[in-house]
Amino acid sequence: MRNKLAVLACAVTLAATTAVTAFTEISATAAGPAVTRPVATPRIAAHFDLARGQMPENIALEPDGTADVTFAAARQVAAVSPAGAIRVLATVPAPADGGVHTPALGFALTTGIVRAHDGTLYFLYASGTPDLTGVWRLRPGGTPHRIAALRADGLPNGLVLDERHHRLYAADSVRGEILTVPTTGGDPTTWSAAPELAATGFLGVNGLKIHRGALWATNLDRGTVLRIPFGPGGRPGPVRTTATGLTGIDDFAFTGRGDEILAALDGPGTVVRIRRDGTSSTVLTAADGLQNPTSVALRRGTLYVLSAAYTTATDPNLLLAPVPGRVAGAGNTPGDHR
Repeated sequence: MRNKLAVLACAVTLAATTAVTAFTEISATAAGPAVTRPVATPRIAAHFDLARGQMPENIALEPDGTADVTFAAARQVAAVSPAGAIRVLATVPAPADGGVHTPALGFALTTGIVRAHDGTLYFLYASGTPDLTGVWRLRPGGTPHRIAALRADGLPNGLVLDERHHRLYAADSVRGEILTVPTTGGDPTTWSAAPELAATGFLGVNGLKIHRGALWATNLDRGTVLRIPFGPGGRPGPVRTTATGLTGIDDFAFTGRGDEILAALDGPGTVVRIRRDGTSSTVLTAADGLQNPTSVALRRGTLYVLSAAYTTATDPNLLLAPVPGRVAGAGNTPGDHR
């Protein structure tokens, strides 16, 4: 595991070093993300075990506030209670080669996760091998199995569920495309391979959300937020860049106030609020306990932030913070659809 973590740290540092530099430059300008406080009294609800690969990558929330998370290097899905109790729900098999051929990172990892209303979890696994890489399904009390194979030369990362239309959308951060797969399983279809999704050196399209008639995405390398409207037959419309200058942006959530977003910036180690006009401000930093934050979710006025400690190698955790007077309930749920 130590070797795997070292490989990951080297890989992510390629992007993180640039991200930190860019963040420093942006913060120095008047238009940059000055620290504000639309959150209150953040606290660390759970500390994870780095040595066991418990680097939390993505999150889906249950009705009682339990966080279903993917532990990247452990190849696991786990449930974390608001009190911090951790219960491993599933561990997927390791590839025969140990995952050394996983693009960009060199180790096998679980990534995006979403939850359907019946409690079924869908998650992505990138192993660098054709027998394991793909979309996996975990029913309550069941065992995980792959429902769709994805290309082994890609890195499936962000995932979103359109439960109304029985479809999943998956971001491939290496190949720079968004794929769609029926929730029943089957062959994936490329939904969009627009140039705005491509990487510029490390990872491109990353987080995904469906919101107000469009699929929204982030691009880690380019530091952008993108809006892709659903056109006739669900086909993608023209891509519009809604925010820039967010180097290292990972996953995100809508606050419930129009197109306002809270997003995790992995390299700079911050969470930012992105307004409808594309301007941003920092709301959480390492001083609050963040360690390379990877994803955020919102439910009933509580902000959940996962930190994977990819490059800090210190205290991967789950942070909770009230968001007073800002949201009634939003986040990574299947209900916010076109």
